[in-house]
Amino acid sequence: MTDTSALRSIRQSGLTRKVALSAAAIGVIYGYDTGVVAGALLFIPKEMHLSTSETSSIATTLAVGMIVGAIAGGRLADVAGRRRTMIGVGIGYVAFAVLSALAQGIVFLDIARFLVGVTVGVSLVTAPVFIAESSPARTRGAMLVSYQVATVAGIMVSYLVDYALAGAAAWRWMFALSAFPAAAITFVLLRLPDTPRWYVMRGQQDEAAKIIAQIDPDTDVDSELNDIRTALATERGGAIREMIRPPYRRATLFVIGLGFLIQITGINAIIYFTPLIFKKMGLSGNTALLLIPALVQFAALLATLVAVRIVDRVGRRRVLLIGISVMVVANALMIAVFAAGLSGGLSSLAFIGVLLFTAGFDFGFGALVWVYASESFPASLRAKGSAAMLAADLVGNLIIAQFFLSVLGRIGGVWTFSIFLGLAVVSFGYVAAFAPETKGRPLEAIRTYWENGGRWPTEPTGADLRPAEVSR
Repeated sequence: MTDTSALRSIRQSGLTRKVALSAAAIGVIYGYDTGVVAGALLFIPKEMHLSTSETSSIATTLAVGMIVGAIAGGRLADVAGRRRTMIGVGIGYVAFAVLSALAQGIVFLDIARFLVGVTVGVSLVTAPVFIAESSPARTRGAMLVSYQVATVAGIMVSYLVDYALAGAAAWRWMFALSAFPAAAITFVLLRLPDTPRWYVMRGQQDEAAKIIAQIDPDTDVDSELNDIRTALATERGGAIREMIRPPYRRATLFVIGLGFLIQITGINAIIYFTPLIFKKMGLSGNTALLLIPALVQFAALLATLVAVRIVDRVGRRRVLLIGISVMVVANALMIAVFAAGLSGGLSSLAFIGVLLFTAGFDFGFGALVWVYASESFPASLRAKGSAAMLAADLVGNLIIAQFFLSVLGRIGGVWTFSIFLGLAVVSFGYVAAFAPETKGRPLEAIRTYWENGGRWPTEPTGADLRPAEVSR
Protein backbone atom coordinates (compact mmCIF):
# COMPACT_ATOMS: atom_id res chain seq x y z
CA MET A 1 0.00 0.00 0.00
CA THR A 2 1.21 3.48 -0.80
CA ASP A 3 1.67 5.77 2.19
CA THR A 4 0.97 9.51 2.27
CA SER A 5 4.66 10.38 2.03
CA ALA A 6 4.89 8.47 -1.24
CA LEU A 7 1.93 10.35 -2.67
CA ARG A 8 3.39 13.63 -1.43
CA SER A 9 6.67 12.80 -3.17
CA ILE A 10 4.86 12.31 -6.48
CA ARG A 11 3.11 15.65 -6.09
CA GLN A 12 6.31 17.51 -5.14
CA SER A 13 8.46 16.23 -8.01
CA GLY A 14 7.55 17.67 -11.39
CA LEU A 15 9.61 14.99 -13.14
CA THR A 16 7.91 12.20 -11.18
CA ARG A 17 4.48 13.57 -12.11
CA LYS A 18 5.40 13.62 -15.79
CA VAL A 19 6.75 10.07 -15.63
CA ALA A 20 3.55 8.95 -13.87
CA LEU A 21 1.45 10.62 -16.57
CA SER A 22 3.52 9.04 -19.33
CA ALA A 23 3.30 5.61 -17.71
CA ALA A 24 -0.46 5.83 -17.31
CA ALA A 25 -0.95 7.04 -20.88
CA ILE A 26 1.26 4.34 -22.42
CA GLY A 27 -0.54 1.73 -20.28
CA VAL A 28 -3.96 2.94 -21.44
CA ILE A 29 -2.86 2.93 -25.10
CA TYR A 30 -1.38 -0.56 -24.75
CA GLY A 31 -4.58 -1.84 -23.15
CA TYR A 32 -6.69 -0.09 -25.78
CA ASP A 33 -4.75 -1.49 -28.74
CA THR A 34 -4.93 -4.98 -27.22
CA GLY A 35 -8.66 -4.89 -26.48
CA VAL A 36 -10.03 -2.88 -29.41
CA VAL A 37 -9.78 -5.84 -31.77
CA ALA A 38 -12.69 -7.49 -29.90
CA GLY A 39 -15.19 -5.00 -31.30
CA ALA A 40 -13.53 -4.71 -34.69
CA LEU A 41 -13.82 -8.47 -35.22
CA LEU A 42 -17.61 -8.14 -35.26
CA PHE A 43 -17.38 -6.23 -38.55
CA ILE A 44 -14.07 -6.97 -40.32
CA PRO A 45 -14.82 -10.63 -41.26
CA LYS A 46 -18.06 -9.67 -43.00
CA GLU A 47 -16.55 -6.71 -44.87
CA MET A 48 -13.43 -8.63 -45.97
CA HIS A 49 -15.17 -12.03 -46.35
CA LEU A 50 -12.78 -13.78 -43.95
CA SER A 51 -12.65 -17.42 -42.92
CA THR A 52 -12.25 -18.43 -39.27
CA SER A 53 -8.49 -18.87 -39.67
CA GLU A 54 -8.17 -15.48 -41.38
CA THR A 55 -10.18 -13.89 -38.56
CA SER A 56 -7.88 -15.50 -36.00
CA SER A 57 -4.84 -14.19 -37.87
CA ILE A 58 -5.72 -10.61 -36.88
CA ALA A 59 -5.09 -11.50 -33.23
CA THR A 60 -2.29 -13.97 -34.05
CA THR A 61 -0.16 -11.44 -35.92
CA LEU A 62 -0.51 -9.09 -32.95
CA ALA A 63 0.76 -11.85 -30.65
CA VAL A 64 3.71 -12.68 -32.95
CA GLY A 65 4.63 -9.01 -33.10
CA MET A 66 4.58 -8.81 -29.31
CA ILE A 67 7.14 -11.63 -29.11
CA VAL A 68 9.42 -9.91 -31.64
CA GLY A 69 9.09 -6.56 -29.84
CA ALA A 70 9.76 -8.09 -26.42
CA ILE A 71 12.91 -9.81 -27.70
CA ALA A 72 14.21 -6.57 -29.19
CA GLY A 73 12.96 -4.21 -26.47
CA GLY A 74 15.56 -4.78 -23.78
CA ARG A 75 18.52 -4.43 -26.13
CA LEU A 76 16.95 -1.39 -27.79
CA ALA A 77 16.42 0.32 -24.45
CA ASP A 78 20.07 -0.27 -23.48
CA VAL A 79 21.49 0.99 -26.80
CA ALA A 80 19.16 3.87 -27.68
CA GLY A 81 18.14 4.74 -24.14
CA ARG A 82 14.89 4.33 -22.23
CA ARG A 83 13.55 7.76 -23.24
CA ARG A 84 14.27 7.41 -26.97
CA THR A 85 12.79 3.93 -27.00
CA MET A 86 9.64 5.19 -25.30
CA ILE A 87 9.41 8.00 -27.88
CA GLY A 88 9.69 5.31 -30.56
CA VAL A 89 6.86 3.43 -28.85
CA GLY A 90 4.67 6.53 -28.97
CA ILE A 91 5.43 7.12 -32.66
CA GLY A 92 4.81 3.45 -33.40
CA TYR A 93 1.42 3.52 -31.74
CA VAL A 94 0.45 6.53 -33.87
CA ALA A 95 1.73 5.19 -37.20
CA PHE A 96 0.52 1.63 -36.91
CA ALA A 97 -2.92 2.54 -35.55
CA VAL A 98 -3.40 4.65 -38.68
CA LEU A 99 -2.10 1.83 -40.90
CA SER A 100 -4.59 -0.58 -39.29
CA ALA A 101 -7.41 1.84 -40.03
CA LEU A 102 -6.38 2.20 -43.69
CA ALA A 103 -6.15 -1.55 -44.40
CA GLN A 104 -8.01 -2.66 -47.53
CA GLY A 105 -7.37 -6.37 -47.20
CA ILE A 106 -6.42 -9.03 -44.69
CA VAL A 107 -2.72 -9.11 -45.65
CA PHE A 108 -2.38 -5.32 -45.17
CA LEU A 109 -4.29 -5.53 -41.88
CA ASP A 110 -2.19 -8.43 -40.60
CA ILE A 111 1.03 -6.53 -41.34
CA ALA A 112 -0.31 -3.45 -39.55
CA ARG A 113 -1.40 -5.47 -36.52
CA PHE A 114 1.98 -7.24 -36.46
CA LEU A 115 3.67 -3.83 -36.29
CA VAL A 116 1.28 -2.78 -33.50
CA GLY A 117 2.32 -5.97 -31.72
CA VAL A 118 6.01 -5.13 -32.09
CA THR A 119 5.31 -1.74 -30.50
CA VAL A 120 3.36 -3.39 -27.68
CA GLY A 121 6.19 -5.88 -27.07
CA VAL A 122 8.79 -3.11 -26.85
CA SER A 123 6.57 -1.16 -24.44
CA LEU A 124 6.05 -4.24 -22.25
CA VAL A 125 9.80 -4.43 -21.69
CA THR A 126 10.73 -0.75 -21.71
CA ALA A 127 7.87 1.04 -19.93
CA PRO A 128 8.28 -0.74 -16.55
CA VAL A 129 12.04 -0.15 -16.72
CA PHE A 130 11.56 3.54 -17.57
CA ILE A 131 9.08 3.92 -14.71
CA ALA A 132 11.14 2.02 -12.12
CA GLU A 133 14.37 3.86 -12.95
CA SER A 134 12.66 7.29 -12.94
CA SER A 135 10.90 6.87 -9.58
CA PRO A 136 12.06 7.42 -5.99
CA ALA A 137 12.25 4.17 -4.05
CA ARG A 138 9.26 4.94 -1.83
CA THR A 139 6.93 5.52 -4.80
CA ARG A 140 8.29 2.87 -7.18
CA GLY A 141 5.66 0.28 -6.32
CA ALA A 142 2.80 2.73 -6.76
CA MET A 143 4.20 3.90 -10.10
CA LEU A 144 4.54 0.35 -11.44
CA VAL A 145 1.05 -0.54 -10.26
CA SER A 146 -0.30 2.58 -12.00
CA TYR A 147 0.95 1.19 -15.30
CA GLN A 148 -0.81 -2.13 -14.72
CA VAL A 149 -4.05 -0.47 -13.62
CA ALA A 150 -3.89 1.85 -16.64
CA THR A 151 -3.58 -1.17 -18.93
CA VAL A 152 -6.80 -2.67 -17.58
CA ALA A 153 -8.45 0.75 -17.87
CA GLY A 154 -7.34 0.91 -21.51
CA ILE A 155 -9.03 -2.40 -22.27
CA MET A 156 -12.23 -1.11 -20.64
CA VAL A 157 -12.05 2.10 -22.71
CA SER A 158 -11.59 0.06 -25.90
CA TYR A 159 -14.90 -1.74 -25.32
CA LEU A 160 -16.68 1.55 -24.65
CA VAL A 161 -15.30 3.03 -27.88
CA ASP A 162 -16.27 -0.15 -29.75
CA TYR A 163 -19.79 0.21 -28.38
CA ALA A 164 -20.02 3.88 -29.36
CA LEU A 165 -18.89 3.16 -32.93
CA ALA A 166 -20.63 -0.17 -33.44
CA GLY A 167 -23.83 1.38 -34.77
CA ALA A 168 -21.92 2.69 -37.78
CA ALA A 169 -19.75 -0.47 -38.03
CA ALA A 170 -16.81 1.98 -37.90
CA TRP A 171 -14.07 -0.51 -37.15
CA ARG A 172 -11.47 1.68 -38.87
CA TRP A 173 -12.09 4.47 -36.36
CA MET A 174 -11.88 1.91 -33.56
CA PHE A 175 -8.27 1.27 -34.58
CA ALA A 176 -7.40 4.87 -35.48
CA LEU A 177 -8.52 6.64 -32.31
CA SER A 178 -5.56 5.46 -30.23
CA ALA A 179 -3.30 7.56 -32.48
CA PHE A 180 -4.49 10.77 -30.82
CA PRO A 181 -3.43 10.05 -27.20
CA ALA A 182 -0.28 8.35 -28.50
CA ALA A 183 0.70 11.53 -30.36
CA ALA A 184 0.00 13.66 -27.29
CA ILE A 185 2.09 11.52 -24.97
CA THR A 186 4.95 11.43 -27.48
CA PHE A 187 5.24 15.22 -27.12
CA VAL A 188 5.42 14.79 -23.32
CA LEU A 189 8.14 12.15 -23.66
CA LEU A 190 10.19 14.46 -25.88
CA ARG A 191 10.53 16.83 -22.92
CA LEU A 192 11.61 14.18 -20.40
CA PRO A 193 15.23 13.21 -19.60
CA ASP A 194 16.47 9.64 -19.66
CA THR A 195 16.89 7.66 -16.45
CA PRO A 196 19.84 8.02 -14.03
CA ARG A 197 20.71 4.36 -14.55
CA TRP A 198 21.07 4.79 -18.30
CA TYR A 199 23.23 7.90 -17.86
CA VAL A 200 25.52 5.93 -15.53
CA MET A 201 25.68 3.10 -18.09
CA ARG A 202 26.90 5.72 -20.59
CA GLY A 203 29.41 7.24 -18.16
CA GLN A 204 27.44 10.50 -17.82
CA GLN A 205 27.76 10.76 -14.04
CA ASP A 206 26.96 14.47 -13.75
CA GLU A 207 23.75 14.12 -15.78
CA ALA A 208 22.74 11.11 -13.67
CA ALA A 209 23.28 13.10 -10.45
CA LYS A 210 21.19 15.97 -11.80
CA ILE A 211 18.23 13.68 -12.62
CA ILE A 212 18.45 11.86 -9.26
CA ALA A 213 18.11 15.21 -7.50
CA GLN A 214 15.07 16.07 -9.64
CA ILE A 215 13.40 12.72 -8.95
CA ASP A 216 13.83 12.95 -5.18
CA PRO A 217 15.24 16.19 -3.73
CA ASP A 218 15.57 14.53 -0.30
CA THR A 219 17.83 11.70 -1.44
CA ASP A 220 21.58 11.34 -0.91
CA VAL A 221 22.71 11.72 -4.52
CA ASP A 222 26.21 10.27 -4.01
CA SER A 223 24.81 7.22 -2.21
CA GLU A 224 22.22 6.68 -4.94
CA LEU A 225 24.88 6.90 -7.64
CA ASN A 226 27.03 4.39 -5.79
CA ASP A 227 24.05 2.00 -5.49
CA ILE A 228 23.45 2.21 -9.24
CA ARG A 229 27.12 1.50 -10.02
CA THR A 230 27.13 -1.46 -7.62
CA ALA A 231 23.92 -2.88 -9.12
CA LEU A 232 25.26 -2.56 -12.65
CA ALA A 233 28.48 -4.33 -11.69
CA THR A 234 26.49 -7.12 -10.04
CA GLU A 235 24.16 -7.58 -13.01
CA ARG A 236 27.07 -7.91 -15.41
CA GLY A 237 28.05 -11.01 -13.49
CA GLY A 238 24.85 -12.88 -14.38
CA ALA A 239 25.01 -15.52 -17.11
CA ILE A 240 22.22 -17.52 -18.68
CA ARG A 241 24.01 -20.76 -17.78
CA GLU A 242 23.47 -19.89 -14.11
CA MET A 243 19.71 -20.03 -14.74
CA ILE A 244 19.77 -23.61 -16.05
CA ARG A 245 21.85 -25.20 -13.32
CA PRO A 246 21.29 -25.53 -9.54
CA PRO A 247 20.28 -23.74 -7.42
CA TYR A 248 18.42 -21.39 -9.80
CA ARG A 249 17.25 -24.00 -12.32
CA ARG A 250 14.24 -24.59 -10.08
CA ALA A 251 13.46 -20.86 -10.07
CA THR A 252 13.81 -20.67 -13.85
CA LEU A 253 11.47 -23.60 -14.42
CA PHE A 254 8.99 -22.08 -11.97
CA VAL A 255 8.76 -18.65 -13.63
CA ILE A 256 8.64 -20.15 -17.15
CA GLY A 257 5.82 -22.49 -16.12
CA LEU A 258 3.96 -19.70 -14.34
CA GLY A 259 4.35 -17.34 -17.30
CA PHE A 260 2.95 -19.95 -19.69
CA LEU A 261 0.01 -20.83 -17.44
CA ILE A 262 -0.91 -17.16 -17.07
CA GLN A 263 -1.81 -17.01 -20.76
CA ILE A 264 -2.75 -20.57 -21.68
CA THR A 265 -5.56 -20.53 -19.10
CA GLY A 266 -7.40 -18.25 -21.52
CA ILE A 267 -7.46 -14.60 -20.45
CA ASN A 268 -6.75 -13.26 -23.93
CA ALA A 269 -9.43 -15.52 -25.38
CA ILE A 270 -11.76 -13.39 -23.27
CA ILE A 271 -10.11 -10.05 -24.09
CA TYR A 272 -9.82 -10.65 -27.84
CA PHE A 273 -13.01 -12.59 -28.42
CA THR A 274 -15.61 -11.79 -25.72
CA PRO A 275 -18.13 -10.41 -28.27
CA LEU A 276 -17.68 -13.49 -30.46
CA ILE A 277 -18.04 -15.79 -27.43
CA PHE A 278 -21.29 -14.03 -26.47
CA LYS A 279 -22.45 -14.26 -30.08
CA LYS A 280 -21.71 -17.99 -30.06
CA MET A 281 -23.87 -18.28 -26.94
CA GLY A 282 -26.75 -16.67 -28.80
CA LEU A 283 -26.54 -13.11 -27.46
CA SER A 284 -27.04 -10.28 -29.93
CA GLY A 285 -27.08 -6.49 -30.04
CA ASN A 286 -24.27 -4.02 -29.36
CA THR A 287 -25.21 -3.66 -25.69
CA ALA A 288 -24.80 -7.38 -25.04
CA LEU A 289 -21.74 -7.81 -27.24
CA LEU A 290 -19.76 -4.67 -26.38
CA LEU A 291 -21.14 -2.69 -23.44
CA ILE A 292 -21.36 -5.70 -21.11
CA PRO A 293 -17.67 -6.62 -21.78
CA ALA A 294 -16.78 -3.04 -20.80
CA LEU A 295 -18.50 -3.61 -17.46
CA VAL A 296 -16.50 -6.83 -17.13
CA GLN A 297 -13.26 -4.86 -17.52
CA PHE A 298 -14.43 -2.36 -14.90
CA ALA A 299 -14.86 -5.26 -12.47
CA ALA A 300 -11.37 -6.48 -13.43
CA LEU A 301 -9.99 -3.02 -12.66
CA LEU A 302 -11.57 -3.10 -9.20
CA ALA A 303 -10.21 -6.62 -8.62
CA THR A 304 -6.70 -5.45 -9.49
CA LEU A 305 -6.94 -2.55 -7.05
CA VAL A 306 -8.16 -4.85 -4.28
CA ALA A 307 -5.27 -7.26 -4.89
CA VAL A 308 -2.74 -4.44 -4.78
CA ARG A 309 -4.08 -3.28 -1.41
CA ILE A 310 -4.06 -6.69 0.27
CA VAL A 311 -1.17 -8.62 -1.28
CA ASP A 312 1.42 -7.46 1.24
CA ARG A 313 -0.87 -8.46 4.12
CA VAL A 314 -2.46 -11.64 2.78
CA GLY A 315 0.57 -12.95 0.87
CA ARG A 316 1.39 -13.72 -2.75
CA ARG A 317 0.46 -17.41 -2.74
CA ARG A 318 -2.91 -16.88 -1.11
CA VAL A 319 -3.89 -14.08 -3.50
CA LEU A 320 -2.86 -16.21 -6.49
CA LEU A 321 -4.75 -19.25 -5.24
CA ILE A 322 -7.91 -17.23 -4.55
CA GLY A 323 -7.79 -15.71 -8.05
CA ILE A 324 -7.29 -19.09 -9.72
CA SER A 325 -10.12 -20.59 -7.65
CA VAL A 326 -12.46 -17.90 -8.96
CA MET A 327 -11.34 -18.79 -12.52
CA VAL A 328 -12.23 -22.43 -11.86
CA VAL A 329 -15.74 -21.46 -10.75
CA ALA A 330 -16.10 -19.14 -13.76
CA ASN A 331 -15.15 -21.89 -16.19
CA ALA A 332 -17.73 -24.20 -14.60
CA LEU A 333 -20.39 -21.51 -15.15
CA MET A 334 -19.35 -21.09 -18.80
CA ILE A 335 -19.60 -24.85 -19.32
CA ALA A 336 -23.10 -24.83 -17.81
CA VAL A 337 -24.20 -21.99 -20.09
CA PHE A 338 -22.94 -23.69 -23.24
CA ALA A 339 -24.42 -27.03 -22.16
CA ALA A 340 -27.89 -25.60 -21.44
CA GLY A 341 -28.07 -22.95 -24.17
CA LEU A 342 -29.22 -19.43 -23.50
CA SER A 343 -32.71 -19.08 -22.13
CA GLY A 344 -34.19 -17.09 -19.29
CA GLY A 345 -31.65 -16.38 -16.58
CA LEU A 346 -28.80 -18.16 -18.34
CA SER A 347 -27.90 -14.98 -20.24
CA SER A 348 -27.13 -13.43 -16.85
CA LEU A 349 -25.13 -16.54 -15.96
CA ALA A 350 -23.01 -16.04 -19.08
CA PHE A 351 -22.22 -12.48 -18.02
CA ILE A 352 -21.37 -13.62 -14.47
CA GLY A 353 -19.09 -16.35 -15.85
CA VAL A 354 -17.07 -13.96 -18.00
CA LEU A 355 -16.97 -11.36 -15.20
CA LEU A 356 -15.73 -13.86 -12.62
CA PHE A 357 -13.11 -15.26 -14.99
CA THR A 358 -11.69 -11.82 -15.81
CA ALA A 359 -11.87 -10.51 -12.25
CA GLY A 360 -10.32 -13.71 -10.89
CA PHE A 361 -7.48 -13.48 -13.39
CA ASP A 362 -6.71 -9.82 -12.66
CA PHE A 363 -6.96 -10.38 -8.90
CA GLY A 364 -4.45 -13.25 -9.03
CA PHE A 365 -2.34 -13.75 -12.14
CA GLY A 366 -2.77 -10.19 -13.44
CA ALA A 367 -1.81 -8.46 -10.21
CA LEU A 368 1.18 -10.69 -9.45
CA VAL A 369 2.55 -11.58 -12.89
CA TRP A 370 5.79 -9.62 -12.47
CA VAL A 371 6.08 -9.89 -8.71
CA TYR A 372 7.40 -13.44 -8.87
CA ALA A 373 9.56 -12.65 -11.90
CA SER A 374 11.29 -9.86 -9.99
CA GLU A 375 11.47 -11.64 -6.64
CA SER A 376 12.59 -15.11 -7.71
CA PHE A 377 16.16 -14.29 -8.72
CA PRO A 378 19.19 -12.46 -7.30
CA ALA A 379 20.05 -9.11 -8.88
CA SER A 380 22.50 -10.65 -11.37
CA LEU A 381 19.74 -12.82 -12.92
CA ARG A 382 16.64 -10.70 -12.30
CA ALA A 383 16.37 -9.15 -15.78
CA LYS A 384 17.00 -12.47 -17.51
CA GLY A 385 14.44 -14.19 -15.28
CA SER A 386 11.81 -11.59 -16.13
CA ALA A 387 12.62 -12.00 -19.83
CA ALA A 388 12.20 -15.77 -19.58
CA MET A 389 8.82 -15.37 -17.89
CA LEU A 390 7.68 -12.82 -20.49
CA ALA A 391 8.75 -15.14 -23.33
CA ALA A 392 6.72 -18.03 -21.89
CA ASP A 393 3.78 -15.68 -21.33
CA LEU A 394 3.82 -14.47 -24.95
CA VAL A 395 4.11 -18.01 -26.34
CA GLY A 396 0.95 -18.91 -24.42
CA ASN A 397 -0.70 -15.77 -25.79
CA LEU A 398 0.24 -16.77 -29.35
CA ILE A 399 -1.30 -20.23 -28.93
CA ILE A 400 -4.56 -18.74 -27.64
CA ALA A 401 -4.74 -16.14 -30.42
CA GLN A 402 -4.05 -18.70 -33.14
CA PHE A 403 -6.25 -21.60 -32.06
CA PHE A 404 -9.04 -20.42 -29.77
CA LEU A 405 -11.64 -19.52 -32.41
CA SER A 406 -10.95 -22.69 -34.42
CA VAL A 407 -11.18 -24.88 -31.32
CA LEU A 408 -14.38 -23.16 -30.18
CA GLY A 409 -15.91 -23.70 -33.62
CA ARG A 410 -14.87 -27.35 -33.90
CA ILE A 411 -15.49 -28.81 -30.45
CA GLY A 412 -17.94 -26.26 -29.03
CA GLY A 413 -18.07 -24.18 -25.89
CA VAL A 414 -18.56 -27.04 -23.43
CA TRP A 415 -15.33 -28.80 -24.34
CA THR A 416 -13.37 -25.59 -24.95
CA PHE A 417 -14.12 -24.25 -21.49
CA SER A 418 -13.63 -27.72 -20.01
CA ILE A 419 -10.05 -27.47 -21.28
CA PHE A 420 -9.69 -24.06 -19.64
CA LEU A 421 -11.18 -25.50 -16.44
CA GLY A 422 -8.58 -28.27 -16.47
CA LEU A 423 -5.78 -25.78 -17.07
CA ALA A 424 -7.01 -23.62 -14.18
CA VAL A 425 -6.96 -26.68 -11.90
CA VAL A 426 -3.42 -27.45 -13.07
CA SER A 427 -2.46 -23.84 -12.34
CA PHE A 428 -3.86 -24.10 -8.81
CA GLY A 429 -1.83 -27.24 -8.18
CA TYR A 430 1.28 -25.68 -9.73
CA VAL A 431 1.14 -22.58 -7.54
CA ALA A 432 0.32 -24.62 -4.42
CA ALA A 433 3.25 -26.95 -5.06
CA PHE A 434 5.98 -24.63 -6.30
CA ALA A 435 5.30 -20.96 -5.53
CA PRO A 436 7.25 -19.62 -2.54
CA GLU A 437 5.53 -17.23 -0.16
CA THR A 438 7.79 -14.19 -0.33
CA LYS A 439 5.71 -11.84 1.84
CA GLY A 440 7.97 -10.16 4.39
CA ARG A 441 11.18 -11.54 2.88
CA PRO A 442 13.89 -9.12 1.77
CA LEU A 443 14.99 -9.66 -1.83
CA GLU A 444 18.43 -10.71 -0.62
CA ALA A 445 16.90 -13.51 1.48
CA ILE A 446 14.66 -15.05 -1.19
CA ARG A 447 17.61 -16.73 -2.87
CA THR A 448 17.90 -19.01 0.18
CA TYR A 449 14.59 -20.64 -0.81
CA TRP A 450 16.07 -21.94 -4.07
CA GLU A 451 19.46 -22.68 -2.54
CA ASN A 452 17.66 -24.89 0.01
CA GLY A 453 15.98 -27.01 -2.69
CA GLY A 454 12.67 -25.12 -2.89
CA ARG A 455 12.09 -24.78 0.85
CA TRP A 456 12.76 -22.04 3.34
CA PRO A 457 15.63 -22.83 5.70
CA THR A 458 14.51 -24.06 9.13
CA GLU A 459 16.73 -21.52 10.79
CA PRO A 460 16.39 -17.89 9.62
CA THR A 461 19.34 -16.33 7.86
CA GLY A 462 20.80 -13.03 8.95
CA ALA A 463 19.13 -11.27 6.01
CA ASP A 464 15.71 -12.73 6.82
CA LEU A 465 13.94 -10.06 8.82
CA ARG A 466 10.52 -11.61 9.41
CA PRO A 467 10.70 -15.41 9.03
CA ALA A 468 7.81 -16.13 11.38
CA GLU A 469 5.34 -14.62 8.92
CA VAL A 470 6.26 -16.84 6.02
CA SER A 471 5.68 -20.50 5.39
CA ARG A 472 6.16 -22.76 2.40
